[in-house]
Amino acid sequence: MSSNLESVKDMLVFLGKSLFSILEALFFQLIPKPKKNVAGEIVLITGAGSGLGRLLALQFARLGSVLVLWDVNKEANEETLQVAREAGATRVYAYTCDCSQREEVYRVADQVKKEVGDVSILINNAGIVTGKKFLDCPDDLMEKSLDVNFKAHLWTYKAFLPAMIANNHGHLVCISSSAGLVGVNGLADYCATKFAALGFAESMFVETFAEKQAGIKTTIVCPFFIKTGMFEGCTTKCPTLLPILDPEYAVRKIIEAILQEKLYLYMPKFLYFIMFLKSFLPVETGMLIADYLGIFHVMDGFTGQKKKA
Repeated sequence: MSSNLESVKDMLVFLGKSLFSILEALFFQLIPKPKKNVAGEIVLITGAGSGLGRLLALQFARLGSVLVLWDVNKEANEETLQVAREAGATRVYAYTCDCSQREEVYRVADQVKKEVGDVSILINNAGIVTGKKFLDCPDDLMEKSLDVNFKAHLWTYKAFLPAMIANNHGHLVCISSSAGLVGVNGLADYCATKFAALGFAESMFVETFAEKQAGIKTTIVCPFFIKTGMFEGCTTKCPTLLPILDPEYAVRKIIEAILQEKLYLYMPKFLYFIMFLKSFLPVETGMLIADYLGIFHVMDGFTGQKKKA
């Protein structure tokens, strides 16, 4: 009898909490969550030397954060340091780090902890794209893609998560991609890395939740192509539904998601609808939609990032 009462009690508690969580989510759809203050927070951004990483650094500089910039390109990273200072950053540090190399990540992470302090916001942004069909992609390029786009997330979490757990305070930001939600023709290795990054970040969110580490937040970002040069030459057949995103807009939405501690951010919003359709439509129907949207041909004109002479 007592076990039955306990089961009923557990069910009622579960239903009550579930209803509250749904109502809370609906409420915050109408009234945005208050934004947290990140002034003084130590923010580490990988791939900070250009593109999205540099723009994120500028925004956090304006918010009064302490910046730790990582990039494999020392010169580009130093440029970001200078523009971050011009944007108002009073404490900004640049470190040359090849995120594809585990031991280098650990070495530079130790240096950061000694010279700056415990990182409280970790943004895994560094990424590369080969842009080749699977059978045309050299093995070494695929391995490099996995190392930079996914494995680096493992090593940075290992390096900085322990302090976040000890302090019960931190924010883990994964810059994945729409290519981490659906497979794309001509992006097999890139999709694999972005699916992996998303799955890892989501799993770590569940792990911290299960361990009742409520002070550690997660934000997973999945944008369509952004005009940073990384996907130079790529096109969209339906710019109204799937626009190639303006970098300033994308960064503004990412910062907003971090400050409001949102778990997921898909850009554009049409991606939410795509994921809803993917969950129940027949495969053939999904392929017809992809063909209609021109997804099969988005990579046809790909040239990639233009290197400086």
